[in-house]
Amino acid sequence: MLLDIALHQPHVLLSIVRRTPLWVWGLLVSLLWLGLGQMLPRRAGLRRVLWMPVAMALFSAYGLAWAFSGRYGVGAVAAWLLAALAMATTSLLWRPQPPASTHYDTAEGRFHLPGSSVPLGLILGIFFTKYVVGVELALQPPLAHDSTFTLQVATLYGVFNGLLAARAARLWQLARQASAPC
Repeated sequence: MLLDIALHQPHVLLSIVRRTPLWVWGLLVSLLWLGLGQMLPRRAGLRRVLWMPVAMALFSAYGLAWAFSGRYGVGAVAAWLLAALAMATTSLLWRPQPPASTHYDTAEGRFHLPGSSVPLGLILGIFFTKYVVGVELALQPPLAHDSTFTLQVATLYGVFNGLLAARAARLWQLARQASAPC
């Protein structure tokens, strides 16, 4: 429905944006800050690089629980986990190593990371998925009971989370290899 509104009644989109609670925009700014920080070369500890994928997985899980806690909740969680696992596995098989300029300093316990726009894209993908699903459910509440819609949304969350998890897994593996005795 939202796509139909955007194409045929774009003025209604302004009303939707105006009625969006202010905290949503605050969350968007926070997520933008997090994602933009990933675009710059930086140093970070293992906990910090693992924190972001975990936080975004929790945000996705919250989005699923909020939107589909009814009859299809268990199926949504299963689809999300399967999609995340499939995407993480595929990503790791396709590109098992982090970028060449990434390295782990065992003495400091910190990564030296190149900047990347990929995390920003994934973070925004998760945010806008949750936003669009919220709007769609407000416009069409019966969608919360539509198994096809539920599984599509869960799968999309899983794709984003799987890519974030693969990135973290590459870094974790790099830290393990660097810390292993020779």
